[in-house]
Amino acid sequence: MTVLVASDLDRTLIYSTAALGLTMPDPEAPRLLCVEVHESKPLSYMTETAAALLARLTEDPGVVLVPTTTRTRKQYQRIRFPGRPVPYAICANGGQLLVDGVPDRDWRRQVAARLAEECAPLEEVSRHLVAVADPVWLRKTRVAEDLFAYLVVERDLVPEEWLKSLAEWAEARGWTVSLQGRKIYAVPRPLTKSAAMREVARRTGATATLAAGDSLLDADLLLAADAAWRPGHGELADVGWTAPSVTALPEAGVLAGEEIVRAFTREARRLGRLDA
Repeated sequence: MTVLVASDLDRTLIYSTAALGLTMPDPEAPRLLCVEVHESKPLSYMTETAAALLARLTEDPGVVLVPTTTRTRKQYQRIRFPGRPVPYAICANGGQLLVDGVPDRDWRRQVAARLAEECAPLEEVSRHLVAVADPVWLRKTRVAEDLFAYLVVERDLVPEEWLKSLAEWAEARGWTVSLQGRKIYAVPRPLTKSAAMREVARRTGATATLAAGDSLLDADLLLAADAAWRPGHGELADVGWTAPSVTALPEAGVLAGEEIVRAFTREARRLGRLDA
């Protein structure tokens, strides 16, 4: 049996300083391991316990760890996970499938064909985002991998009515809107992490799939897995989202990331992939 473990990264497996959620007294805070450096500064962390558990998962030949993220390939490749290098990674919300770090061209062609057939073009959506955003709270506009667009904003200043209006506009054109931290994503509806996960499962012959994620863009991934977990923070927790195969964890912040790796480990052990 091969077990595929597909995990979202930011605020699920790894955490920025702002997302750590260290609410306990300082002497009780977990030891942290930096797993990402950007512009010579530490950016993302895991607990040391989570890192050790994750390393053990990657050592088992019957467990295929697949980092699954909305990050671009360049942003993903800043991360240095503990354990063995992973053979597959899903970037750009499923638009890029990396095989030993190299983009799979056949997969990208399949994605491009589906987007052209099922939703409005990226140019139309990115123009609209810029046109309706308020300079008072807009900080940056970005297009990622020629697949989707996002805004970097001052989150507290963005009106809820504006987000709702944008979501309705996007939905009519086959796109989805998601607010994650200081970023507002506009993503084509057919561009999904679950489709890429199924492709990796097909290639590896995986007979069981496990997943974790915290945002609305992860919902399809969690539903597609045999068993899945979401932390006690994020978009999904905010709306109380769950499903029969999804466990809603009470932990929030970086300790939720640790508990997610523990859950992966327990389930892989139950399926006979790890020794007790």
